[in-house]
Amino acid sequence: MRLNDWQLAFERYLLGENAVASDALGASLIGGPSLDVETGLAIYHNAYRARLQETLRSDFPTVWNWLGDEEFDVLTAAYLRECPSSHYSLRWLGAGFEAFVLRHLMPEQSAPLAELIRLEWAFTLAFDAVPGEPLTLETMATLPAEAWPELRLALLPSVQWLHGRFNSLAMWRAVKAEAEFPDSLELEQPQVCLVWRADLVCHYRSLEPAEVHALDGMVNAGWSFAELCAELAVTLGEGAPLQAVSWLKQWVNDGLVCQRHTL
Repeated sequence: MRLNDWQLAFERYLLGENAVASDALGASLIGGPSLDVETGLAIYHNAYRARLQETLRSDFPTVWNWLGDEEFDVLTAAYLRECPSSHYSLRWLGAGFEAFVLRHLMPEQSAPLAELIRLEWAFTLAFDAVPGEPLTLETMATLPAEAWPELRLALLPSVQWLHGRFNSLAMWRAVKAEAEFPDSLELEQPQVCLVWRADLVCHYRSLEPAEVHALDGMVNAGWSFAELCAELAVTLGEGAPLQAVSWLKQWVNDGLVCQRHTL
């Protein structure tokens, strides 16, 4: 058997549901005094699946806590059958987990579970994102007065913007704090949560609706600082510039934004 054919045969065996090797694969191996070929292959088969599920438990500890061992193993086994690992790094194993859950569960089941998966995966994405060039207070202090009205912002690559309908964040906090795990509940008002990395540590915080509107305008609608102040003036009047500066300082201190340079 050629090496490429042997590798494909071994891959089919590992990914198969039953730990039964083809005759060609079995004949290509030699057992030992205390471990025959069939038993040795079965160990590989079981260990491979167990390692993948261990990785998913590590990536989604709150989902695991919510579902429990048995239900989590059943769900992840089904996920691995449909979406087998296709990358050399296990880092990407859970990339399709949210979409899988949305496809295979009823909406009333899938919506809160998928949101929790999205939250936990956001921490993985934030941690591995490229660094970018964060805007700093020192840089802002050097901006000439005439540059402030046209100051525009973008989110740094690590920032994950999450819309929440359920108490996913409370569930995640409970697991981190080893506290009593809450039931899944739909929030009275949808919530925006940001997850990002700063100084090699992942951070998160929820935003009030007014701040969501302001930050969304700056980073997604392309508002300048002057346009932000004008928008806030509708509701805050003369207090608009102070509130705009306060939020801007918060975003910079958090390490959320970089300066957007226009051509």
